[in-house]
Amino acid sequence: MLEIKVPEFGESIQEVQVAAWLKQPGDWIEKDEDIVELESEKASQALSSQTAGILEEIKVAAGEFAQVGDVLCTVKQGDRPASAATGGVTTAAVGGGAPTAVVAAPVSTPAPADWIMPAAERVLTEYQISADAITPTGPGGRLLKEDVLNFVRQKGLKPGALNPVADPPPIAPAVVAPQPDAPGKAPVPASNWSPTPSGEREEKSVPMSMIRRTIAKRLVQAQQTAALLTTFNEIDMLPVMELRSRYKEAFLQKHGVKLGFMSFFAKAVVEGLKRFPAINSEIRGDNIIVKNFHDIGIAIGGGKGLVVPILRSVENMSFATVERQIGEFASLAQDNKIVPDDLKGGTFTISNGGVYGSLLSTPIVNPPQSGILGLHTIQDRPIALNGEVVIRPMMYVALTYDHRIVDGKEAVGFLKTIKEVLEEPARLFLEV
Repeated sequence: MLEIKVPEFGESIQEVQVAAWLKQPGDWIEKDEDIVELESEKASQALSSQTAGILEEIKVAAGEFAQVGDVLCTVKQGDRPASAATGGVTTAAVGGGAPTAVVAAPVSTPAPADWIMPAAERVLTEYQISADAITPTGPGGRLLKEDVLNFVRQKGLKPGALNPVADPPPIAPAVVAPQPDAPGKAPVPASNWSPTPSGEREEKSVPMSMIRRTIAKRLVQAQQTAALLTTFNEIDMLPVMELRSRYKEAFLQKHGVKLGFMSFFAKAVVEGLKRFPAINSEIRGDNIIVKNFHDIGIAIGGGKGLVVPILRSVENMSFATVERQIGEFASLAQDNKIVPDDLKGGTFTISNGGVYGSLLSTPIVNPPQSGILGLHTIQDRPIALNGEVVIRPMMYVALTYDHRIVDGKEAVGFLKTIKEVLEEPARLFLEV
């Protein structure tokens, strides 16, 4: 009998959470096949079996916590028996004859709540639909975000509307007992009566995920230990949009990756940090550590929440390299495959709330960094240009910084540099 234990995740990580079981008791497991997803305070990681065998017993259920070294499950080693579950195809004797392949029917029962992935649950909430009508396709019967989105597309559902699982049964018209009309008051039609909500009002306790616990701890730490201040500016995005539109096809053909806005901002941030190095610094004890490299964290929404993977030495990267690496991180984040090493370090962070429609916000610094740039949605607005009122695609940008080592003059100068560089993109190549 082989015991599968929680492995070492790093010096600072002693506890993990079981995110989901990819196999169930009785399932056959091949050697090196993933059997469980674990979530640490920094990232998710799939754990595989070191040997082939049958999953005997699960000792830590999905959603529960375990310490490094704890036994997660046991695997019975040996040759594969004919009756072992294969994840959808089993064998059965028909009429006493030879075994005949039987394909399991699609799962039609609702996935247990623990197996509804967080990203899927958010879409369910957004569209106000139940998981009962959606067939999960993820490992171990998990309901994935893609399952919900496919259901939404097939049914043509709209966000925010009440989207029932199936056609509701016809409701008999309410019978309202006649009441004597109050003097001088018109009778209220039965159709305007609002029935009292039926059913019990319930609350559900859900354990906070490891990543969410870490986010909460670090954000509170930032508020309590740093003197945070935010300054704003706005950028006319037309020059970047025109440049991107002019060269996007040639860029895609040459580099195999789309030219987005983030590479422009990443390179503009490097230029700003070179001019104002205090924003690229951090406090250690009574010392200020000034760094001559620019490791930029890019905030990305993943399957289990926001993660901030790091682009190393952006000053040495091309536009194509920046776009390619951001694309790779985004794909890994959606599949919950970001590893702790991807999140280590970082001298500055860029957070793009504009992809969610945010017009203005005050981002929070990621300690021990001293600055974070918040990007927002691009919106056509009237501005005064050369004595005339014109409509331009404008974006608000926000810089939150640690006022202990960054002065207001430096913060304003940094945002002004970002604005100048993006409104005249040629500065990125001429270094002026």
